[in-house]
Amino acid sequence: MRSISLIALLSAAMTVMVPASDVLAQSSVVATKEASNRIESLEVSQRGGTVYLKLTLKEPLANPPAGFSVANPARIAFDFPGTANGLGRSQQDIGQGDVRSANIVQAGDRTRLVLNMTRVSPFESRIDGRDVIITLAPAGRDVAETQVSQAMANFAAPKSAAAAGAGSIRDINFRRGKDGEGRVVVQLANPETGIDIRQQGGNLVVEFLKASLPEHLQRRSDVTDFATPVTSFTAQAQGDNVRLVVTPNGKWEHNAYQSDSQFVLEVRRVVEDPNKLVQGARGKFGGEKLSLNFQNIDVRSVLQVIADFTNFNIITSDSVQGNLTLRLKDVPWDQALDIILQSKGLDMRKSGNVIWIAPAEELATREKLQLEAKAQIGDLEPLQTESFQINYHSGKEIFEFLKSKDQTVLSKRGSVVVDERSNRLFVTDVSTRLAAVASLIKEIDIVPRQVMIEARVVEANKDFARDLGVRLGYGASGSIKFGKGGNIGLGSSEFASVSNGQISTDTNTMLNSTVHRIGESATSGTGFLPTQPYGALNLTLFNSRLTRFLNLELAALESDGRGRVVSSPRILTANQVEATIKQGQEIPYVSPSSGTEPPTVKFKDAVLMLKVRPQITPDGRVQLKVEVSKDRADFANKVLGNPPINKKSVTTEVMVENGGTVVIGGVFEEEETNTVDRVPVLGELPLIGALFRSTNTTSSRRELLVFITPKIVSEALTLK
Repeated sequence: MRSISLIALLSAAMTVMVPASDVLAQSSVVATKEASNRIESLEVSQRGGTVYLKLTLKEPLANPPAGFSVANPARIAFDFPGTANGLGRSQQDIGQGDVRSANIVQAGDRTRLVLNMTRVSPFESRIDGRDVIITLAPAGRDVAETQVSQAMANFAAPKSAAAAGAGSIRDINFRRGKDGEGRVVVQLANPETGIDIRQQGGNLVVEFLKASLPEHLQRRSDVTDFATPVTSFTAQAQGDNVRLVVTPNGKWEHNAYQSDSQFVLEVRRVVEDPNKLVQGARGKFGGEKLSLNFQNIDVRSVLQVIADFTNFNIITSDSVQGNLTLRLKDVPWDQALDIILQSKGLDMRKSGNVIWIAPAEELATREKLQLEAKAQIGDLEPLQTESFQINYHSGKEIFEFLKSKDQTVLSKRGSVVVDERSNRLFVTDVSTRLAAVASLIKEIDIVPRQVMIEARVVEANKDFARDLGVRLGYGASGSIKFGKGGNIGLGSSEFASVSNGQISTDTNTMLNSTVHRIGESATSGTGFLPTQPYGALNLTLFNSRLTRFLNLELAALESDGRGRVVSSPRILTANQVEATIKQGQEIPYVSPSSGTEPPTVKFKDAVLMLKVRPQITPDGRVQLKVEVSKDRADFANKVLGNPPINKKSVTTEVMVENGGTVVIGGVFEEEETNTVDRVPVLGELPLIGALFRSTNTTSSRRELLVFITPKIVSEALTLK
């Protein structure tokens, strides 16, 4: 904080025409009591879940600062006696671990550091020379001595970093962030490698302590083409250390963080606002702090004091009048100026290093007159005609937009014509509006980004059937005749062929004449057992004259079938353009004739279809409106000669990472059937009943899964 010069104070006292003694006693700028020490810098880093804060002071402290915590709201405070705040700010956003932000408040010759937490965490402070290192462990963990030594390795001098252990640099890469920031990514072999960051002139210097650098990484890299604040960086070995020198340009700020063995140095550009008094301030106000204490002083005098404090040129309108009384302590000067202007209904306009102050109504009236003058000039300005070539957009669509009544790009005198053959626009308007049309076309007439969408439709099935059965049969040929021949049997319709009243002695004819075999009703495979199944055993006993038979049939069959059908349609489409791909067949349907009308034939699709509309989000993800269907004709179960169509489809809208895969649908079916065929009464007897029954078990599973994988097609090769 700076103090106001005595000359400015005396000039303010003379303006209000009061005795000098009263002015010195009542109207004075209160300077904070000089402290013997001050906080010069505050740095934050994170390793694992532990956050480390390093405060560098002008002089070393005798004892660590006293600290205490508050549960609700979660805060941790540290007091620094005899210490001033030399950071030039009272607040700093942190956003690492459980720490949200830090407030640095000075009261007299004492400064308090307040950490705003998401939850209270164990903490410990330690002195290392002029540095005070504060360690904040994750909630539920104790602050170990090893964590404190890691903090010392991050912030301390090389003599303390030696304890971190030797390591090496595996790789150094450069990336461009989504907001245009430059990121230097360093892969460390040892995550405990000591790191020291400092600003040296216009460069950032990063020292990796007790580390080695492979020879192929010792080079200077020019990264100007990435369009970030960083133009180049140089990595080289310096004795036992590795030095990384990053060269930015323009106005910038940096941030560094480490995750396990990956260290990232991020440099982002500071955007200047010409209407802002203090450039580079993170909050609304970021000026140097001052204290003011005035009693009934003229507004012009206060503005003169602020002009002397900031070296800004202030022009005050003649209509600025009145006195005010104020007492401000440790307030940024731009905030103090804003308070003074609001209290008197004033406003300001900034141009370079000149500030013009006048009543708000006066400034608004002046700007209104300027706009009206520009509008009159626009009505009289000569018209010009310019042609615009539309490359990637439809010229007719832009023409329809410019011709609509709601558009504000063209003036009332403007007109537009489209030539669809050459896809060009001819616009007639004043020069300023032509520039607006050119800017509009530049924004929308860009190469459309494309997305490759791959869908995988997986159908898996598993069928299992088991037949177990025993049949006991008895047959005899006697005097009873049925036509030319016959027999009496139990357990089978016929055991042998009868010709002219005699049973055939042909063994093959006899064994194959059984009308119904055990297991013949199995639904596995084709639904019928083969003539001589592997698991079938047939035993027949007969007398020497073949007049009586005792037949025993045993059948055991298992059928296990597995199948998988994978359909993988792929389609390439532009951003926000719906695309459809189909593959399959058209099934004819014959409608019966009615009256005099002949039968008609209609066709219905039984296809695999993928319909998708992608939208690329600003953060590089893909939002999909997708419809996947797989229809198949069932020719085995026709209805009136027409096959039904089995339909499987899914329609949804999902958000997917670029190159990621998501399951958008799944159907699982399971069917189990147990069938028992037996002879009444006999098949229900214990033990013996097994000779008069057969058991059929059928199990089937069907599963359908649909996978979607979108990939944004790169416009050009990227450096890695």
